[in-house]
Amino acid sequence: MTSHRTAQLGRETSESSIELSLDLDGSGASDISTTVPFFDHLLTAFSRHSLIDLTVRASGDTHIDVHHTVEDSAILLGRAITAALGDRSGISRYGDALVPLDEALVQAVVDVSGRPYIVHSGEPAGFEFHLIGGHFTGSLVRHVFEAIALNADLTVHVTVLAGRDPHHIAEAEFKALARAVRMAISVDPRVSGVPSTKGTLQL
Repeated sequence: MTSHRTAQLGRETSESSIELSLDLDGSGASDISTTVPFFDHLLTAFSRHSLIDLTVRASGDTHIDVHHTVEDSAILLGRAITAALGDRSGISRYGDALVPLDEALVQAVVDVSGRPYIVHSGEPAGFEFHLIGGHFTGSLVRHVFEAIALNADLTVHVTVLAGRDPHHIAEAEFKALARAVRMAISVDPRVSGVPSTKGTLQL
């Protein structure tokens, strides 16, 4: 077993102020307060199903739009994941999940590759304009996934295979990503060193 993989980071701009800590080897415990209720719900689900212990304290210019607070929190989450992973030795590297939520069905595939890339498809027409809970625009799901992938140096594919209710679709997307991340970052006792023929998973 590798040493405990944790990170604690902060980020402050004119648009948001965020403190975040995580433990990749946790139990899925979370304490989330971003002042964006539906985003709190999604991050709580991500923590629970990835088994990453996650604490987030965020505030920002939500009187303008929740966009800055959500995206900046996701940026910091990605940076914390890569900081906690270290040199990425001993991990499984790849993860995939197929997660239903009632009528919604989402597939997520993750490679802890060191090469940030996102492929995201299948959300129904108009989803990006829907206000979930009256405040969280559907388009923010993609922004969050992009920010995590780019800042954690992950290759991420998320495909919505079915879905009608925007709440169900967004939540299934986060749960699928969580399960795929959980598998990819898990420590595999059979892996010696970094699982790459080039000897590194870092840029």
